[in-house]
Amino acid sequence: MMSGLAYGVAGFVLLTGLWGIVTSRDSIHLVLCLSVAQSGTYVLLLAIGYREGGTAPVFQGVPPSAPAVDPVAQALALTDIVVAAVVLALLLALAVQAHKRFGTRDPDELRALRG
Repeated sequence: MMSGLAYGVAGFVLLTGLWGIVTSRDSIHLVLCLSVAQSGTYVLLLAIGYREGGTAPVFQGVPPSAPAVDPVAQALALTDIVVAAVVLALLLALAVQAHKRFGTRDPDELRALRG
């Protein structure tokens, strides 16, 4: 039950971000919507690693037969967060520099400047 809800939330967050990307007329908004879409992957990774009744993946003092959540999915989610922060910073810096250089944040106008 819980994992079905988590998959639904992940899909909703991803689709919300993609809708924002498709309808965006501002490069800053576009970057932030990309960040929202990528946030759906965090929820998806945690839903994949979730185990009903599972404990934290620290096995000291826990019986071997006790279920535990998947630590690999948690590590991938943390890695995904770090990569997203770096990509967000880079894309925001590019958007700010493009606005300084060309005076517009509209992606369609930037495309027309290509020549």
